[in-house]
Amino acid sequence: MSEQKIKVAVVEDEALFREMLVGALSRQAGIEVMGTADDAGQAIELARSGKPDVVLMDIELPGEMDGIEAALAIKKESPGIGIVILSSHDDPRYVTSLPLGESNGWAYLLKHSVRDLSALILAIEGCARGMVVMDPSLMDRLSPQEGSPVDRLTPRQQDVLRLLAEGLSNAAIARRLGLEERSVESYINVIYQHLELSGEPEINMRVKAALAFLKSSRTR
Repeated sequence: MSEQKIKVAVVEDEALFREMLVGALSRQAGIEVMGTADDAGQAIELARSGKPDVVLMDIELPGEMDGIEAALAIKKESPGIGIVILSSHDDPRYVTSLPLGESNGWAYLLKHSVRDLSALILAIEGCARGMVVMDPSLMDRLSPQEGSPVDRLTPRQQDVLRLLAEGLSNAAIARRLGLEERSVESYINVIYQHLELSGEPEINMRVKAALAFLKSSRTR
């Protein structure tokens, strides 16, 4: 029996970019594009009527509401819908303005990163599972503030936490860092202990660990 597909709505006002997204996602076996919209009002109605699992949301939309406002309206009505914000802004302040700790299933992806389809799929899949997923190039610009909880982690633990915040699984982190998967699990368990996250469900701990990295970091 095949796995259920992730239902995705694409919200983008640039027709060519929207068509590119729809075409690329439609070729993915595990994804179903259930509809498109080009402004905030259409996006909210599409989320309300179609109940997608994830909405790809352009941050800049025409009209009175931008993509962030539309995303917040959708989340207010349907907290379980994941939101992937598509943005041209690599300023971390755009990320920290999102209520990431109030509801799960958020991703922030720079538009140039969409050229790497694997990054887009990772963000969609992570949001569908309720994760927080951050753009890799944005994460590369962040470093822990001196004296913060994340700053007190070892450099290797920080590397693991950074990749966790990018939405990578333990197995993917192990491949990226050339480690055994059980070593990554050990690192993550120590990170949870340092950040006082132990004893909660796994997804909650991964989300809170990612948020801890964002809150404890500054732009390099």
